[in-house]
Amino acid sequence: MKKPFIHEDFLLHNDTASELFHEFSEEQPIIDYHCHLPPDQIAKDINFRNLTHIWLDGDHYKWRALRSCGVDEKYITGNATDKEKFFAWAETVPKTLRNPLYHWTHMELNHPFGITDRLLNGETAESIWEECNEMLAQPGFSVRGLLKKSRVKVVGTTDDPTDSLKHHIAFKEEEGTECIMVPTFRPDRGMEIENGDEFRAWVQKLENAAGMNITTYSQFIEALKKRHDFFDSLGCKASDHGVDRPYADPYTEKEIRTIFTKVMAGKVPDESEVRKFKSAFLYECGLMDHEKGWVFQFHIGALRNNNTRKLNELGRDTGFDSMGDFLIGEKLSALLDRLDQEDRLPRVVLYNNNPRDNELFATMIGNFQDGTIPGKLQYGPPWWFLDQIDGIEKQVEALSNMGILSLFIGMTTDSRSFLSFPRHDYFRRILCNILGDDIERGLIPNDRLLVGKMIENISYHNSVNFFRFDV
Repeated sequence: MKKPFIHEDFLLHNDTASELFHEFSEEQPIIDYHCHLPPDQIAKDINFRNLTHIWLDGDHYKWRALRSCGVDEKYITGNATDKEKFFAWAETVPKTLRNPLYHWTHMELNHPFGITDRLLNGETAESIWEECNEMLAQPGFSVRGLLKKSRVKVVGTTDDPTDSLKHHIAFKEEEGTECIMVPTFRPDRGMEIENGDEFRAWVQKLENAAGMNITTYSQFIEALKKRHDFFDSLGCKASDHGVDRPYADPYTEKEIRTIFTKVMAGKVPDESEVRKFKSAFLYECGLMDHEKGWVFQFHIGALRNNNTRKLNELGRDTGFDSMGDFLIGEKLSALLDRLDQEDRLPRVVLYNNNPRDNELFATMIGNFQDGTIPGKLQYGPPWWFLDQIDGIEKQVEALSNMGILSLFIGMTTDSRSFLSFPRHDYFRRILCNILGDDIERGLIPNDRLLVGKMIENISYHNSVNFFRFDV
């Protein structure tokens, strides 16, 4: 009988790869240390109303594909019905062959829905819509039911410092929860002084959250530290910074105080002032993370909000971002080096958005390993435009050639969807295929325990130990 497209040895090209995956990786729990899942949906343990609600809402990967295939915005973010939006996606899926969306779509239909006998297209849309919606209404397909089905042990959400974290508090107070949900400190809005009114509005929110007035830069940092302390009290293990490029321009404290006062007075900073303020802000965040023993995460290199018309119409994070080609190495080195010179460099994860920077990142982390913590600096998993077969293979090769792959912290979804956990499975299969192929070619020993232990660690244990999760 012909195998279904998604089968037990999908992406595993030889018997050795299959054995490595099924014996050492497949059943490992998931540590999703960086994602954008909504904490309120986890705390409330909601059931999604239908497949569009769980699968298409907020997914700018799919939105970009739909637009590229000529689908009207009405069926993407507009006022079409949920069923109409799903059918538009179903009819688009066959056009995505060789895009990772085609793999992810069918892996997600397989898990958790168990659908492998059909490919999604316009003809199968009705039956898949009905079957999946029926399952989504069941208790076992609530948010926490889905987390359990995927063996998720940790969810690291992404949270603004001004957030009340009330859903984290409610979840933490529950007894008997089967996974851990921790916030991640994402203060990007606090360094965007070029955004004028938006920045000043954010400072007002920070005032309210910290319970103090902010009229000076020192008060601004004090309020930020108060929120940092609050996040720490709820189990936060990391900050995260989405920057177009690293910032490490020289500055004086007097200059930063003056720039802050200028911006708060409604004046427009020049480019040099913007760079200096961002440099000071990231440095202060690094100091706070070191003090708390947190991880300092950097997502570097996205060129965001390219389409002004669509930004004004739909807002941020709606699918109009791309790879940037910024100069990164010199400033990244300077920022890390300043913290290291003071012996206050926290554990760091670096994520690149442009494959041009793979070897740069893989070598950069080696500059600041100091022998105190194995893998203190990490070249993070392939992110955004790179989290597909080619991107994963190239990241693994760069890290293997120029760093220590065995200490790698593995995959994370970076997703807004509770159906995205098969991306861990996707990554693990590709990893096992690489190592299985190496064994077959005699490039590494045919020692199942040696290689298998490495796979187990990359799949699960390394991230637990690196982020210091209590699981």
